[in-house]
Amino acid sequence: TLRAITRLCLFNNMKVFAIYEGYQGLVEGGDKIKELSWGSVSGILHLGGTIIGTARCQEFRERLGRLTAAENLIKRGINSLAIIGGDGSLTGANIFKSEWTDLVKELVESKRISEEEALSCSYLNIVGLVGSIDNDMCGTDMTIGTDSALHRIIEAVDCLTSTAASHQRSFI
Repeated sequence: TLRAITRLCLFNNMKVFAIYEGYQGLVEGGDKIKELSWGSVSGILHLGGTIIGTARCQEFRERLGRLTAAENLIKRGINSLAIIGGDGSLTGANIFKSEWTDLVKELVESKRISEEEALSCSYLNIVGLVGSIDNDMCGTDMTIGTDSALHRIIEAVDCLTSTAASHQRSFI
């Protein structure tokens, strides 16, 4: 999914950034937000799970944390997010989007960002993709994470089956 999003955006002449460790990286900023290139997503198709990491973030649950996250995005000119996650990630995205206008206004008033920066990021676009190994999101038959997890389980069982057959044994 990361590879597809990155390459589609690059093909359409957009800058793409990965935010490492999820909302924690968004709040921390710095080297947790890195620009991606075509090559930076090469050779990742076979990898399961999130290769950019994930982390629960207590700070993002509070308005002050979301204010810092907004500043980190605006300072890089980022006004669109693709959120891949479960209920917690998508709920956080919804709250962040609903507060965006007020967060930007507060950042301008406190002189943490300029008027020009605020204008360039006055609206936050969010695409939410259900990616969870829990497969517990209402209205989804299969999520991104569930498919990856099931694929890995099938591969492991296939390996055990061939080993058991070659030793003429059963594994329990």
